[in-house]
Amino acid sequence: MADVQLVDVSLRDGNQSLWGATGLRTAHVAQVAPLMERVGFRALDYSSSTAMGVAVRTHREDPWERLRLTRAAMPTTRLQFIGTGFRFISWQNSHPETMQLVYDRLVVNGIDRVVVLDPMHDMDAARETARRLKQAGVEEVIGALVFSVSAVHDDALYADLARQFAAHPDFDRVYVKDPAGILTAERARTLLPAIVGQLDGMPLELHSHATIGLSPLTYSIAPELGVEVVQVGSGPLGNGSSLPEARRTVANLREMGHRVDVDDRALGLVCDLLDGLAVAEELPAGRPQDFDAAFLHHQIAGGVMTTTRRQLREIGMEHRFEALVEEVGTVRAELGHPIMVTPFPQMVVSQALFNVIGERYATVPDQVIRYVLGSFGRPTAPIDPAVHDRILDRSRARELASEPPPPTPAELRRRFRRGISDEELLLRAHMPEDQVDAMLAAGPAPRHFNPSLAPVLTLLRELGSRTSVHDLAVTTPGLRMSVRRTAGGGPGA
Repeated sequence: MADVQLVDVSLRDGNQSLWGATGLRTAHVAQVAPLMERVGFRALDYSSSTAMGVAVRTHREDPWERLRLTRAAMPTTRLQFIGTGFRFISWQNSHPETMQLVYDRLVVNGIDRVVVLDPMHDMDAARETARRLKQAGVEEVIGALVFSVSAVHDDALYADLARQFAAHPDFDRVYVKDPAGILTAERARTLLPAIVGQLDGMPLELHSHATIGLSPLTYSIAPELGVEVVQVGSGPLGNGSSLPEARRTVANLREMGHRVDVDDRALGLVCDLLDGLAVAEELPAGRPQDFDAAFLHHQIAGGVMTTTRRQLREIGMEHRFEALVEEVGTVRAELGHPIMVTPFPQMVVSQALFNVIGERYATVPDQVIRYVLGSFGRPTAPIDPAVHDRILDRSRARELASEPPPPTPAELRRRFRRGISDEELLLRAHMPEDQVDAMLAAGPAPRHFNPSLAPVLTLLRELGSRTSVHDLAVTTPGLRMSVRRTAGGGPGA
């Protein structure tokens, strides 16, 4: 019997996996945060630079304000940020001092737990990122062991990486991150003990997506293998391409004889609120998935798979899909077995697509060239020498290699108007200015959302668009509301 804690991923990974990262707005987060504070989660997987960019671009909401509101509502639950350490919002690398400023502002605004996620496990880069995070005041730094199935990602590799994390004083915990959801119970029985054996008492967490239905079973045996924390999604933001659903995971762990100290009633209220939100906003709920053995081979995430099929259909080559999947495996091996987690699936699939529709490596996207140049870190295994030379032996590679270094914070401050906050500076430096301007013009984001009022508000919007409607009365138990069109054509009450 073991004590097992939970990290909830609904607000970041669940939203990204199931709702395209766009489903949740500040008002939604503000409503659910006080309930989440009562559950007893060890932490929330709260945000990333991608999520912050979406808040600005899609919802015209200030992600820094959202963070401050959440911290005020959740004073005792750790709020987690996840990043590579190389960049912020944009896919272009940021200057190390700019990244230091990012970390400083994240801590000031409420982040106290950060995952260092480098899918290629460049340990020199990971150690430098951890050092900067501790310098910023981050209380808990997590080293990510990103799981994959390949010729090089064996138990010995992960055990050695775990040893390096445990030996460095700036890392507090380690987690196995399984973005494709391909960690079977059988592999877990050898992998997890190999990792635990090198951690010298450092706590181990497990983050495994439910994409092909494997992770609920793996979670049920993980505590007996040394895992102290499992990561889950609540209600409609669990299962599917997200992580195992929280209530079912708790029930399974308890059935296996483990203790999970959470407030079941509060967890139920969180799930109920998110259920109502999903219905009101017409967002899909995660569902348990069937096992798909093909996924163990290609490891192409569902969203990337759907986009790829559409692209082939648009160019009249949908019949080449199986050849493309085969080429994905070949390209991945030639590029040093990058793990298929953003941005590498997009790179590998794009290169495979060009290879299938034309001569192999005759066309190479800029991001693949940058990858070979080392902009995304050092690959886990060496790139095939012939492929390496062919990619870099082109004028575009020489152009990208001679790009100027990213600007320092001092240079950024000279570029933008004086007097703006560091938070605004970081947004303007990494996003189109018109998007940041639109966010600021929109003013503070709404902070209240009641899913039960969504049908009424939809009705009012629809009727308000009809000029023939002049007066409207809405009566429900405990509420009477009258709306009339004013002389100027707008609504009045």
